[in-house]
Amino acid sequence: MYQKILKHIIAVLNTIPEEEQIERFQRYLRIRTAHPDPDYAAAAAFLLEEARSIGLHALAIEFVPGKPLLLISWPGSDPSLPSILLNSHIDSVPAEPSRWIHPPFAAIRDAGGRIFARGAQDDKSIAVQYLEALRNLKAAGFVPARSVHISLVPDEEIGGADGAARFAASEQFRALNVGFVLDEGQASPTDEFRVFYADRSPWSLIVRAVGAPGHGSRMFDGGAMENLMDCVEAIARFRESQFDQVKSGSKAASEVISVNPVYMKAGTPSPTGFVMNMQPSEAEVGFDVRLPPTTDLSVLKRRIDEEWAPNIKNMTYQLIQKGPIRDNKGRPLATPTDESNPWWSAFKQAVLASGGKLAKPEILSSTTDARFMRQMGIPALGFSPMANTPILLHDHNEFLMDSVFLKGIKVYEHVISALSSLPETSV
Repeated sequence: MYQKILKHIIAVLNTIPEEEQIERFQRYLRIRTAHPDPDYAAAAAFLLEEARSIGLHALAIEFVPGKPLLLISWPGSDPSLPSILLNSHIDSVPAEPSRWIHPPFAAIRDAGGRIFARGAQDDKSIAVQYLEALRNLKAAGFVPARSVHISLVPDEEIGGADGAARFAASEQFRALNVGFVLDEGQASPTDEFRVFYADRSPWSLIVRAVGAPGHGSRMFDGGAMENLMDCVEAIARFRESQFDQVKSGSKAASEVISVNPVYMKAGTPSPTGFVMNMQPSEAEVGFDVRLPPTTDLSVLKRRIDEEWAPNIKNMTYQLIQKGPIRDNKGRPLATPTDESNPWWSAFKQAVLASGGKLAKPEILSSTTDARFMRQMGIPALGFSPMANTPILLHDHNEFLMDSVFLKGIKVYEHVISALSSLPETSV
């Protein structure tokens, strides 16, 4: 049945103008949704108009004033079945125009087909691909058994607290009866699509040291800077041990704990900089910490207490959690990618049926909104169909090839068809 539906869809889709699909992508890219002042109103107006032009139900929800979350729905023939949710964030990180070969919000397509814009990969492409895939499926007469929803959310790039986190905890979300979620992934430099079954969780570690002040010429034990440097050196040794596993190939970068210094604060300010002949009585250093979902937090805390910031050296610390690390049943935030998970089987078969290849499932080194859905016990995969594409999220000259964008629409048509047709008995 699924193969017959796909043959009919392919025949109809050959008549869909690809240039119009690319133009809609460019229109979305030209809306400035970069922090610190994302134009959510303009983006919402564009996306709602596109959704309604397809014949989809669309509304804006504001859990926080001025930060609309868009919910777009295609009711299934059996709305009692758990639904499919496709998630994408509206916001993007800032860009430095002087470092780009084309203006970052002009969405210029060069002669080679590269579309340059902030958000081209991260992740405005998938929002438009979702909509175009649904447009094409509806035009082909496809009717999903399960309802299909698209959530377009604000503030992912600054933690998601006012976006996906509030949405996942809301009555509106519970009413959707979501059974499976697709969220953003990353580009792949090879011909295989990457897929992510978990994220590393983000934490911040701030270490403060105190000690007696002294003249810059004195050598004495227990100074604040000396104690803090002991901390930095201990963490550097741990970081090296983790990085060595990545360099040797025994683990992927996303499978180890990363602890990277992001700031240091110390010294006595002067009109020309700092007082250079005085050792300070306080010093502070901050680290970005990323933990794989299987990390034993008690072991990490013991290491901090005993090795990195021992109280005996007049150091204190804060380990700040920035999101969930376990689901509502106390399990790690990870989605099975084997035959025990029928959603995975349907997803994998659909990608292969589209002509794509799948790489070995990975843990994402960074963090996405999918963690808030996994926290609810809902299986979620991170997936952006961008093969043979350099990884340029948050980088200068971010671009996506027009052919890669168009191929992604076809992939989503297969994936959405398969997931929304998954029989109740399979789940």
